[in-house]
Parts: sequence; structure tokens; C-alpha cells
Amino acid sequence: MTKIVIAAQIDLDPAQREQALKTAKPHIDAALAQDGCIHYDWSADGNNPARVNVFEEWESEEALANHFAGQAYAGMRDHIGQFGLTSAESKKYRVDAEAPVYNAEGVATEAFE
Repeated sequence: MTKIVIAAQIDLDPAQREQALKTAKPHIDAALAQDGCIHYDWSADGNNPARVNVFEEWESEEALANHFAGQAYAGMRDHIGQFGLTSAESKKYRVDAEAPVYNAEGVATEAFE
């Protein structure tokens, strides 16, 4: 199985971003409870008062497809749309290699060894 990573940036009304994040927990928890969900997180961007960054990691395309077809995704989509959505950009990536950033000596390396 090939992992899938999603990175998204969602821009909301800055005055509503904090409330959007505070009330998102049930949707995040629902996604995390789904089979194949490894990681699912929304966070406030420290440089842009409107932006919510989304990071997702899924075990497979099948797991992601099940997420998109389910209530957790529909609930999230409906939830975030209530907070002055101005733009959204998301990309998905198939992961063909995975390795630690730091090697055994504690040095950051770009290599996948």
C-alpha cells in the first residue's frame, strides 16, 4: 500500500478562525477514528491570521476514498464553510519513500537510505 499525504491551506474570515478551529474537534476526531487514517490535523497559521493549515496522512488511496465518501468528510466540509471561507487550496501526494530526517548521528539529511 502506498501512503497518501494531503496538505491544504484554507483561508477564513480572520475574526472567525479561532472559533472554526475550536469547534472542529468532533470532525477531526471522526476522521482520526476512520480505518486507514494515520494523522489528521488542523492548525492556525502563525503568519497568516486567516489561514488554517491541514495535514492528513492516509494508509492508502482506498482509505482516502472511504474518507471522502463518508460523514466525517461531509461534516468537515460543511463545518468549515460556516466561517467566512475565502479560499482553499489542497494537494495530495503519493509517498514512494519514507525515512527519518535525522540520521543515527543526529544530522539532518536529504537522503532516503
